[in-house]
Amino acid sequence: MLMGLIKSMRPRQWTKNVFVLAALVFDRQLNNPLAVSRTLAGLIIFCFISSAVYLINDVKDIEADRAHPRKKNRPIASGQLPVRVAVISAVIIIMFSLAASIVLSPLFAMVVVLYLIINVLYSFWLKHVPLIDVLLISAGFVLRVSAGVTLIVVERFSPWLFAVTTLFTLYLGFGKRRAELATLSKDQAQSHRRVLDGYTIPLLDQLITIVSSTTIMAYSLYTFSAVNLPENHTMMLTIPFVIYGIFRYLYLIQVKGAGGAPEDMVLSDRPLQITVALYCLAVLLIFYIFS
Repeated sequence: MLMGLIKSMRPRQWTKNVFVLAALVFDRQLNNPLAVSRTLAGLIIFCFISSAVYLINDVKDIEADRAHPRKKNRPIASGQLPVRVAVISAVIIIMFSLAASIVLSPLFAMVVVLYLIINVLYSFWLKHVPLIDVLLISAGFVLRVSAGVTLIVVERFSPWLFAVTTLFTLYLGFGKRRAELATLSKDQAQSHRRVLDGYTIPLLDQLITIVSSTTIMAYSLYTFSAVNLPENHTMMLTIPFVIYGIFRYLYLIQVKGAGGAPEDMVLSDRPLQITVALYCLAVLLIFYIFS
């Protein structure tokens, strides 16, 4: 049962919470011990609150997951983790996370509460509304970035990064929907995720084209217009990594027929791992070594 609980908390998906670190890194405060410690504490809290959301979502979707060829093996859907234990665990995690977030920062706690409310609304109602479902997923990532901003004394964090986060996560969300629609049969799609009935692959391809191109443009504008970047515009050297990462994800879902979960792809696809590693290295060198 304990292993089932841990699995249902989905530690693999904690990689999404690295967006909390955006303010720390891009405001160039990695050399500030207090900012680092507060941000890491916020990251841990977001890992727990997101795990509580996953537990709630799996309880809500237990019947749909049982109809899914892969998700039927999840601990709650398979019966390994009783529903009552999952609900009690979610409540305890939420109470702990909210208490810790208030101690850390009242403003940060407000962001955590807003994140929790949005995700509960998503799990129970809005996940079935086409377009709104992906917009809310994107909002969750923007809130993660906002949470990181509340934990440090921001000096030069660029608003461009909120635009880039919004567009990039919309791209990932629409890509995931496309992969789900292409992978599941029509009957499976309707029983597993009703919102898929409101999408078509041609529509999703158009949406992906729009948000992927605007992501590249927004990030490119950030690299030479943000106030805290080196004056020699060396940040523009990171643009190829962003372009390749976007293209690689699209290649995986359209050509390779990958499942569409971005966190799984990052953890399993070597070219994506190399791209992310090189991008992070380039940012650190530009911000903290050569600037």
